[in-house]
Amino acid sequence: MKKNQHLKGLIAATFTPMDIEGNVCLSEIANYAEFLVKSGVNGVFVNGTTGEGASLTTEERKLVLEHWIKAANRRIKVIAHVGSFCLPQAIELAIHARQKGADGFAAIAPSFFKPASVKDLINFFTPIAAAAPELPFYYYNMPSMTGVDLSVEEFLIEGKKVMPNLAGTKFTHNNLMEMGACLHLQNGAFEVLNGYDETLIAGLAMGATSAVGSTYNYFAPVYNKILNAMKENKVEEARVYQLKSIDLVKIIIKYGGGVRGGKAIMNLIGIQCGPCRLPINSFSEKEYASLKKDLETIDFF
Repeated sequence: MKKNQHLKGLIAATFTPMDIEGNVCLSEIANYAEFLVKSGVNGVFVNGTTGEGASLTTEERKLVLEHWIKAANRRIKVIAHVGSFCLPQAIELAIHARQKGADGFAAIAPSFFKPASVKDLINFFTPIAAAAPELPFYYYNMPSMTGVDLSVEEFLIEGKKVMPNLAGTKFTHNNLMEMGACLHLQNGAFEVLNGYDETLIAGLAMGATSAVGSTYNYFAPVYNKILNAMKENKVEEARVYQLKSIDLVKIIIKYGGGVRGGKAIMNLIGIQCGPCRLPINSFSEKEYASLKKDLETIDFF
């Protein structure tokens, strides 16, 4: 059994609204938050991969987080991603998250100068976690993006010794054997947040009870049906809804992936997230028309 479960259900990895020139549009966040609250998510993961956090300035990341905390108004959890190639910047963002009232924070592994061992990764994260000791800290594990594929199980065991607030990991990886091992470490002491939306059912079967993902922004009702079906041991029913997710993800991949394609979907449903910041190129009107047509084939709207 989990000893301390901070997060449950769906956590939407939020997009960062921008205008045509790539400037952050903070004014849209309040409307965006209302939409997510009504959709049934339990929290938001701000300034992560989906939020183009690596493309934002430190000040932009602070302002985006502040607006999400205000808009959420304690109705849903707000998890701040503070990861950075620059350790002082990550520490600064962690302190800011604590001061402004975030419910937790996370950091991805640095991926230019990479840690060569679990010990190196722990040494990098320890001062970040210590910057907000009263908040749960999560290791954002995403080897496909970072190229850092170190043992998460070892990281949790050894990391907890020097980071008392290490709550668990955002596990964006398809290594279900490792995921299962992490879930059952020390009698379920760590939270393991499922990170691949298209395999949510697998993560739930392994024992995960919370998930962070980009498609929860606009497909949350379907994913909540997966969660509910799995709770009731209706696996066949859960599979039906998971296949709907897979159909959606296939379309997103066709249009450049979860950040580019996902932002376009948000625009189509009326949440003005705008384009991505360069180097991710903008959607053309022709692409929007094609995307809408493809989404209609899976009864998305």
